[in-house]
Amino acid sequence: MPAREILARVRAGELDHETALDLLTGVPAAEADAVLRAALGEEFNRLFRHGWQPVELHRAIARRGDPIQGRLVAEAAAAFLAGKDPVDPDWRAQVVQIRIAEGRRPDRIALLDASLGLLAELRLLPPIEILIPPPGTPATTVHHHADKRVLDRVRALLAKAEATDFPAEAESYSAKAQELITRYRIEEVTAPAVDVVPFARRVGVDHPYENEKASLLDAVGRANSCRTVWSPELGFSTIFGFDADIDAVELLYTSLLVQANRAMTRDEPAKGRARVKAFRRSFLIAYAARIGERLRQAADREYAGHGDLLPVLRNRDLQVRAAMEKVFPRTVRARGSRVDSLEGWESGRAAADEARLR
Repeated sequence: MPAREILARVRAGELDHETALDLLTGVPAAEADAVLRAALGEEFNRLFRHGWQPVELHRAIARRGDPIQGRLVAEAAAAFLAGKDPVDPDWRAQVVQIRIAEGRRPDRIALLDASLGLLAELRLLPPIEILIPPPGTPATTVHHHADKRVLDRVRALLAKAEATDFPAEAESYSAKAQELITRYRIEEVTAPAVDVVPFARRVGVDHPYENEKASLLDAVGRANSCRTVWSPELGFSTIFGFDADIDAVELLYTSLLVQANRAMTRDEPAKGRARVKAFRRSFLIAYAARIGERLRQAADREYAGHGDLLPVLRNRDLQVRAAMEKVFPRTVRARGSRVDSLEGWESGRAAADEARLR
């Protein structure tokens, strides 16, 4: 049976994966490889043209655990980029980020297996919102990221907060990081008129406890003038805000999640799988809620004495909300997660107090 017919029957549901793999191994290698490569190329082109960025697609596939499939995504992103102009700098940087070092190629059967499975997975992925113009598409706006020197100082402080075993030290470092972020926002708002507009960025949220982690990201985002939309079926949240604010949210969220995981592991009960699961979920719910409170308080204190900025900040907030509603005109407020462990709730609140940002 020709390779093209085998793939057509797979798509029609007439052949399962194992049967199709057996049939493809009996087809001449050059024919099977060419047909699979073409089919994968069509799916990659569809997804890249319809919103998927290299890092996002690589993460969506690599998290399934097959390194060969992750490598195929990286190679496809580089191939899609080749010869196209103009190219958004962020899109190009993502191709470099996921580039995989040259190594021994997998054997043909393993490659056929991974390619056939990847084809099925890619076909299930829907088009998503275009946040960065794909290669070959003229960019209509210019991104205005936070000052690299400020981000480097914030990263250094958060790294110290993650490394210390002393809650008071972690609090001090994290508080200083939040102060720098808020001061930079005030400087940006009060600077001479610069043509900046809100953007959106997708941030991957890993399992387990995706909903609770997405809640933490939302709490950090709201405290820093951003809005988030959680897409659980795709494993990412879309953050809307001004680029400098989104940069800060990503840094804070990543650091606070590290601190939360460390505190959660330290305090969780020793026995009982169900009890540990309930503890962790309740811990993260409480942690997100308390962190949100602390961050908002910290921001309010930094803005004290800058009452003249309130109209400008309000206008920026309206711009962010409008950008979100343009991309997601219909959103549904997520149901709050249920707290099944008082022990986990209290421990999460305590951990958030330890990581508080004044």
